Amino acid sequence: MRVLHVINGLGTGGAERSLAELLPRLAADGIDGVVACLHRRAEGVQDRLIASGVDVRFVRGRRLPGRVAALRRVIAEVRPDVVHTTIIDADILGRLAAWRTGAPVVTSLVNVSYGSERRRDPAIRAWRLTGVRLLDGWTARHLTRGFIAISDAVADASVRDLAIDRDRVRIVPRGRDPRRFDGVAPATLDLPPGAEVLLHVGRQEYQKGIDVLLEAFRIVRASRPGVVLVQAGRTGAASGVIAQGIAERRLEDAVRLVGHRDDVPALLAAADVFVFPSRFEGLGGSLIEALASGTPIVASDLPAVREVVDDGSTGDLVDPGDPDALARAVLALLDDPERRAAYARRGRAVFDARFTIDAVAARFGAALRELSDDRSRS
Repeated sequence: MRVLHVINGLGTGGAERSLAELLPRLAADGIDGVVACLHRRAEGVQDRLIASGVDVRFVRGRRLPGRVAALRRVIAEVRPDVVHTTIIDADILGRLAAWRTGAPVVTSLVNVSYGSERRRDPAIRAWRLTGVRLLDGWTARHLTRGFIAISDAVADASVRDLAIDRDRVRIVPRGRDPRRFDGVAPATLDLPPGAEVLLHVGRQEYQKGIDVLLEAFRIVRASRPGVVLVQAGRTGAASGVIAQGIAERRLEDAVRLVGHRDDVPALLAAADVFVFPSRFEGLGGSLIEALASGTPIVASDLPAVREVVDDGSTGDLVDPGDPDALARAVLALLDDPERRAAYARRGRAVFDARFTIDAVAARFGAALRELSDDRSRS
């Protein structure tokens, strides 16, 4: 079986890393992959995949018609058995380009893209989001064979927002290679001796709630002056707000913005608590990584997050957007090393049972084969 994976780019996000980890395991299962990207990325998994021998193509063209024509040429060259798309721009492009080529389209659904919280993002224009949703929905309903959602929460939101049939959706979560997290030495962060470390991993966007985290961290630091917040992730639309929030709270000496990092397992090994204050999520790949590392979690109580974190067992969940609740939960964990250790043990057990990359890849391959088969529609 040959699959053309169409994705916006091979950058630093969870969808990109997940695809990179899936590709060799799918190949071992007889599913060969070619990747078509809309953009080149300076950071992320792009160069590593190319160096490993993966066939990566870049789709040229500035406007949609030109890109559709360019991707259609790639489809003609690759002659895939299925076109697999990920992330909205690539979803729409891949569906249009594959139309009438004979290659069925399967889309990975990876985020809650059209909910009310998304519309509150100051970087989003509501009228444009509405237009994208209409085009996404039409191409999803009419030009897509099936869907692989990373969580039930994403599946439910997609059924609601895109008006697709629920029986065309399969659920396969993200996975990670446990070997990346076993026996990893803590990262060297040049911190004061004995400093307690809170860690957040995620791009600097409204979705990730880093502004809420900064207010919670101000409250935490008032009680525990030695605590340090490490934020790892590429810059984004919220970077200015984050910088302003740090300055206004006079937290320059206590917050480390370390940018994109390839050593997240080492950062997790150095952390006392992993914080995840997102406003909305599809699943949360960094949550899975925290489980794999045995790092206790405080996270937003979101439907997708509840599919990863067992409240009161592997982490504590709080209302999204509530810095006081986030601060209280963090302080309670910092004050209770025995509970942190218990969360760590149970978190790794949950990871081993549900989120290892080999098990996820087997489920993903089975879903691809099933959904690309004409009989899946009967």
